[in-house]
Amino acid sequence: MASRSVTLDDVARAAGVSYQTVSRVLNRSQQVAPDTRQRVEAAMRQLNYVPNRVAQQLAGKTRRTIGLATSDLVLQAPAQIASAIQHEASAQGYQLVIAMADAPGVDAARAAVNELLAQRVDGLLLNLSLHTADACELSELLATLPALFMDVAADAPVAQCVCSAEWGARLGAEHLLALGHRRIALLNGPASSVAAKQRFDVWQQVLAEHQLQPHSVLEGDWSARAGYQAMLTLLPDNLPDALLTANDQMALGALRALHQHGVRVPADVSVVGYDDTAESAWYQPPLTTVRQDLRQLGQQSVLQLVANIEQRSWQAPPLTTELVIRETTARAGIADEEKEIADELARLAQRLRARKPRHE
Repeated sequence: MASRSVTLDDVARAAGVSYQTVSRVLNRSQQVAPDTRQRVEAAMRQLNYVPNRVAQQLAGKTRRTIGLATSDLVLQAPAQIASAIQHEASAQGYQLVIAMADAPGVDAARAAVNELLAQRVDGLLLNLSLHTADACELSELLATLPALFMDVAADAPVAQCVCSAEWGARLGAEHLLALGHRRIALLNGPASSVAAKQRFDVWQQVLAEHQLQPHSVLEGDWSARAGYQAMLTLLPDNLPDALLTANDQMALGALRALHQHGVRVPADVSVVGYDDTAESAWYQPPLTTVRQDLRQLGQQSVLQLVANIEQRSWQAPPLTTELVIRETTARAGIADEEKEIADELARLAQRLRARKPRHE
């Protein structure tokens, strides 16, 4: 065992119990029988398994800790949420410990959660996309540990702190329709994402309300590279009038692809992002997008979790979602209007040249 770190699974095998039982022991759950608890603790001693949090307590450090299980922080939205969580946790007197899931799905989520449980955190925030059944499984694993899920369906029967995907996605789609666009492409996130599915379903619904079908449906992994590659599949001869993207980073990639092929935004194609990450105002052109207040989401999740940890009530204000109109959307047909104006100016210039008196 000295060649690698001892895991919860190692302890579970040594004690003859499930990893959920080991997690409950670490979590001080009252649902574990005394003899089972003693057997698990004996296995931990035998394997020299000492969670970091225990070591801190033995050293006399008693600062409480919040665990954050999150998706890859190379993505802008999760990174901004984590930053807000860090600041608010510190303001509330809590230390933040972060574990990143290395893949989508419940297995990677469970591994991240177990990593945090091993450090005996006082509460957990899960900013991971989880289907309802998977969220319920993890909620059962966490037993009595206060926890909040931040990327689940609104009707999932777990404690949650989420923004309204329905309202935000509707805002973006209706904005393009109000501008007169009818050939609208959809660039969605990965099929495994709950948020991506919610946004896509609302986009489809709004288009159907106007007797429209998507011009095309594309999918990416949230990255700018994915947006770039997806947009290339429509270039140069299958362009929509407008593009709805499920996050700002994919919109950035799409903008680059359009620019490389001489497509003008918004004159030829309008583009709407989602999230309003800090950099979106600095894209070229500045991105029209749906703002989720990521800072508010991070702050509120901490305040709600801390209230649960400290067993006091707290009334959560609604999380706001709004449309931020910048420079990547414009009225449909503007390119035709510009061409008509250019043609008219050319005709006028030609007439003026024809009327210019000749000097003999």
